Amino acid sequence: MNRQILTTLLTDLKNGTLSLEETVNRLSTFPAETLDNACLDHQRTLRTGIPEVIFGAGKTPEQIISIASAFLKQNTILLATRVNEEKAAIVTEALPSLTYYQEAHMLTCNEQRESPDNYRGYTAIISAGTSDIPVAEEARITLSTLGHPVKTLYDAGVAGLHRILNHSSLLSAAEVIIVAAGMEGALPSVIGGLVSRPVIAVPTSIGYGASFSGIAALLGMLNSCAPGVAVVNIDNGFGAACMAEAINRI
Repeated sequence: MNRQILTTLLTDLKNGTLSLEETVNRLSTFPAETLDNACLDHQRTLRTGIPEVIFGAGKTPEQIISIASAFLKQNTILLATRVNEEKAAIVTEALPSLTYYQEAHMLTCNEQRESPDNYRGYTAIISAGTSDIPVAEEARITLSTLGHPVKTLYDAGVAGLHRILNHSSLLSAAEVIIVAAGMEGALPSVIGGLVSRPVIAVPTSIGYGASFSGIAALLGMLNSCAPGVAVVNIDNGFGAACMAEAINRI
């Protein structure tokens, strides 16, 4: 349930095109709906601007199907993160309207059309290396599903600075920049020193042994000397997208 759906529902009731009984039926699961293994927050979009999202890790395919089915009945945006291929095959067989993005391990449905009038501009999503793309894609698909304008630049790490410097116009025109980087996590600091926009750094778990599955990149980003750099958790492309959406939303 988002503001537009609720406004339409109440307007139809006021105009007499929708009966009181039908209005009550449609609002029967609002603000929350209790299932066997979950309690769904149908009011979240109204409160925060971002719908409740299904976290697929740790859930069975049957639980994902149950939760997704309840969201689909509301005809609202559906997002599920961290869904592996095996689970996705079972879920999409039961719910063929869902789209699976293998690289990002995400399921979506009822994607919102790009709505630039709702945002100050676009979010630029940068990955330091090709291996960081899955995390960057989690951010891109989240924003795109919400109707947020996005531009991407992948494999532009500090081992070849000309790759990022060649795209200075893309960076300077963005309202927000998300940077996904593993190894030593240096790229957000570099970009933070080039632009006046907020930079959201996403440490990834990519790297050799001493990277400690992203901890080295996380610490490097937290200790950035560039102003205007904020850091989310390791591999949390979704969290970075939600922060970018909140910053860029009009």
